[in-house]
Amino acid sequence: MGVHTGHRERKKDQFLRCGSDSFADHELLELLLFYAIPQRDTNPIAHELMERFGSLQAVLSASPEELMEVGYIKQNAAVLLRLVPSLCQRALVSEDGREIILSTPEQIGEFFQKVFMAHSTEVMYQLCLDAKGKKKGLFKVSEGDVSSVGLNIRQIVENALRCKAIAVVMAHNHPSGLALPSHEDEIATRLVREALDTVEIQLYDHIIVADNDYVSMAQSGLL
Repeated sequence: MGVHTGHRERKKDQFLRCGSDSFADHELLELLLFYAIPQRDTNPIAHELMERFGSLQAVLSASPEELMEVGYIKQNAAVLLRLVPSLCQRALVSEDGREIILSTPEQIGEFFQKVFMAHSTEVMYQLCLDAKGKKKGLFKVSEGDVSSVGLNIRQIVENALRCKAIAVVMAHNHPSGLALPSHEDEIATRLVREALDTVEIQLYDHIIVADNDYVSMAQSGLL
């Protein structure tokens, strides 16, 4: 058994005994990369990823092309790194009968931070809620540059009516910027709010997510 093999077995055993809380972010990346880079010490590779992208979330939301600019990250490792957040997102948004209550801006913001972890491009989602804040539906309503021009307002209203929603939350990400609403964001928010008002459904909030941060337009007084 080589030096790397012994180290890997110890790290796997540590994870099984103590869970992820016993690892720093770069150590979790190191452990994950064991399964895509079998013959090399993945610790310096994990450090390089963290240094290049700045955070664990940024690593996991980077594109395959960006990931493969890092030494020893080839297709297998890039697929694995993109697969993890995609699986988490699919599990989070899948309709499996669980009751998910999202009744505060904090709960909603944290929910969307997880949703957008898998996205490296700009996307807008619509979350439909009942009177208790229970998730009734989640819909991807726009991809690419999120603007009032490209937004299908009619579809948003139809989604809300089909779910029998009492309230709607819009959310989108700024993959390479700050979690601050732009002028276009404010215009799109106003158009959605006015359309939902016509069918007596409340636009509860519009959340903007960037990296490890989010902003609630309702809490910011912009709704």
